[in-house]
Amino acid sequence: MSNDHDEPNYPYRFERTVTAGDLQERYADLKAGDETGAEVRVAGRLMSIRRQGKAAFADLRDSGASIQLFGQQNVLGEQTLDRFERLHVGDIIGATGEVIRTRRGELSVRVADFTVLAPCLRPMPEKWHGVTDVEVRYRQRYLDLLLNEAPRSALAGRARANAAIRRHLEERRFIEVETPILQPIASGAVARPFATHHNALDIELFLRVAPELFLKRLLIGGLDRVYELNRSFRNEGISPRHNPEFTMLEAYEAYVDFNDTMDLVETLTRAIAMEVVGKLQIEHGEETLDLEGPFRRITLFEAVQEATGEDLLEAWTDGDVERLRGFARANDVRLEDRWDVGKVMLEIFEGTAEKTLRQPTFVAGFPKEVSPLAKDHRSIPGFTEHADLTIAGVELAPIYSELNDPEEQRRRFEQQAAVASAGDDEAAVPDADFLEALAYGMPPAGGFGFGVDRFLAILLGLPSLREVILFPTLRPEAR
Repeated sequence: MSNDHDEPNYPYRFERTVTAGDLQERYADLKAGDETGAEVRVAGRLMSIRRQGKAAFADLRDSGASIQLFGQQNVLGEQTLDRFERLHVGDIIGATGEVIRTRRGELSVRVADFTVLAPCLRPMPEKWHGVTDVEVRYRQRYLDLLLNEAPRSALAGRARANAAIRRHLEERRFIEVETPILQPIASGAVARPFATHHNALDIELFLRVAPELFLKRLLIGGLDRVYELNRSFRNEGISPRHNPEFTMLEAYEAYVDFNDTMDLVETLTRAIAMEVVGKLQIEHGEETLDLEGPFRRITLFEAVQEATGEDLLEAWTDGDVERLRGFARANDVRLEDRWDVGKVMLEIFEGTAEKTLRQPTFVAGFPKEVSPLAKDHRSIPGFTEHADLTIAGVELAPIYSELNDPEEQRRRFEQQAAVASAGDDEAAVPDADFLEALAYGMPPAGGFGFGVDRFLAILLGLPSLREVILFPTLRPEAR
């Protein structure tokens, strides 16, 4: 029987025979006032408890649904009913009893016996308002999950998204792999890494900023289609679009280029949306995002011209850095004196055009200086075959025709090293071992990274990545 909180007992197990969700499904057609004669054993957390004369009612929630517990004095006896009524909201209990539907139409378990499995020793937040303070919700995600529907929906959405990703890629004969999280060189992306020290080997290691160069090693090793649904880490700021630890999908396919890979990303985007929300017309604030039609493909210059009315292609082709800088200043784009022309062009795009791209759009082509791992563009001088998928003004997926010329890759690394020496701590780090691997020959390939967290936030209409990350990084709590 139930134990008071003064002398809590913590049983080792409870033999649950059915979940609340199973009961709701199995007895959906049971009529008000009917009894089943079926005895079940249920377990979960009490979310409310109330007394009505010689009876008491409690809402029991497990991981899938809720069921009402119905305690009657003529079944439990006066003393046991009193103990039932003195249970606390938040207690985890197990109960045995018959499945019935009350005269008021509530599917219930008429309790014959119960036991406290784990008492709740802290007061639960007020039921009807739940946990609403954002900081409390993130720090005490367990309470957020207990009392609010949104985080449970986000959790389920992520599980469905991951399943859709794996199914979509494996149907296309991609192989899921795992690459190191601790890496001797923070390579594969333009980002600032987290550093640590391995005591036994007495070496510096870094949390990976991206798995790219290890996945490319697998292409060199003869695997034609590989992907990793991975956790990556970047020692950068926190915002609605950024978290130091995040989920990213990276995939690489031999013998294709970024045009083919854009096709793959487009179909994958639809597959995820259908699995998570069951439709391709996504309500996002006051707009509707259409994932059904072919995604538009434009150049970076076309995107800037649509947003500002200015065509910068000629200035770029002529190397007119002063015109580009003047345009940036006129459009309130912040620049640093040390930035090269490619970085300036990128900042102009991000500052004027990216946020205006609401419907799914591939921006195809980015400056070589900011895309050190992509092949040269076949028609735009000084650009690479690097495309970004942008939806609702958010960059979701960089896509490359992968650079596989070891000498050109060496030159790109050297250029990035020079940028780093000039003070850019996000520059790509040269990786001599990867250059050695490239010398053995890597087939032409297309590859992409896909920001799973960002896309989930868009699909679910949530304002921040931290709504779809169960335990986001937070500043230490002041005490």
